[in-house]
Amino acid sequence: MASASSGLPIAAGTPQHDRRHRGERGEQAVAEWYTRAGYEVVSRNWRCRDGEIDLVVIDPGGVLVICEVKTRTSVAFGTPLEAVTTTKQKRLRRLAARWLSDARTQGVKLRPVRFDVAGVMEGRLGAFRIEVIHDAF
Repeated sequence: MASASSGLPIAAGTPQHDRRHRGERGEQAVAEWYTRAGYEVVSRNWRCRDGEIDLVVIDPGGVLVICEVKTRTSVAFGTPLEAVTTTKQKRLRRLAARWLSDARTQGVKLRPVRFDVAGVMEGRLGAFRIEVIHDAF
């Protein structure tokens, strides 16, 4: 069986596949939440060799928002929001600097930046409860 980091497909029905699929659904739900709130989704799942940014959106006031999305089905290992540790925050800041550098070379104008964290809890019937912390760090 392939590992999650090998780049090879993960077999459906495995715990790794289920977590990845749940994470993708959570990210989609948060992207829709931002869109309904008047934000523009600029980038999803931006990757570089150092990691990934889940969502980049622009708020109605023109602020660029880097959003980390955490999706869970229980709080057995803590809430989704608690999963964004200081180590993860530092990584996101570095990734945001890389994203901004790439975006500037493509003509994206500079603007203020904010970091949000979105916690998503998936219920038994697949419904999502979304909590977004603006300017989380």
